[in-house]
Amino acid sequence: MARSSKSKQIIPPVFVKEWDLPAAATLGSSVRAKGILLEVRAKLPATAKKLLDVRGSALVLGLPEGEEEQFAALSDKIDTTLVGIESLPIIPREIEDILTIKTSERHRWLKDGRLPSAGTRTVKLRGRAKKITFHVFDPRKVEDLLDSDQVTNWREEDIATAAEKRRQAAWKRKLVKAEAAEKAKPKGMEESEAPKLAGWDAFMREGLLK
Repeated sequence: MARSSKSKQIIPPVFVKEWDLPAAATLGSSVRAKGILLEVRAKLPATAKKLLDVRGSALVLGLPEGEEEQFAALSDKIDTTLVGIESLPIIPREIEDILTIKTSERHRWLKDGRLPSAGTRTVKLRGRAKKITFHVFDPRKVEDLLDSDQVTNWREEDIATAAEKRRQAAWKRKLVKAEAAEKAKPKGMEESEAPKLAGWDAFMREGLLK
């Protein structure tokens, strides 16, 4: 005879409090909201971390009956931790979600200085022996980038740069072919008979191979 399984009874918390995260803190990102949750949880006792959760753009604390004192203590701690939360540095996965950019774009724009770093942060991930260091970003500067749609301009710049690199590469390939043809021509051939590239003089004036 099959053993009947009993469903686990879920007792809803009696003491509940919510904190609406300001738009200046989340910048419209659920990833950022989750990051703020983890930041606040880190300031709570280990046994109380899971009592705090995030729903949309709000942090929610829930405790069962008989935990009035702990509820009050945790509420005060969360109130204190959330002061100035709008200035919490933005980490890589958050800025990618906020600006809707790829990891490769973040690396490229950080390297060429278009995406300004606010410093670095070193953490040790759970289950890993080595620590990792990554760049963090100023929320207000990220907000400015978001409001001005600067990412669109950067992508257009990258497209133009890539096209120019392809053009220069094509000229270099033509130059190699011309040099090869020069070496292969018969010794008695006059210079006027040697193959020349159309527009070569203008190309040299622009210094595109420099």
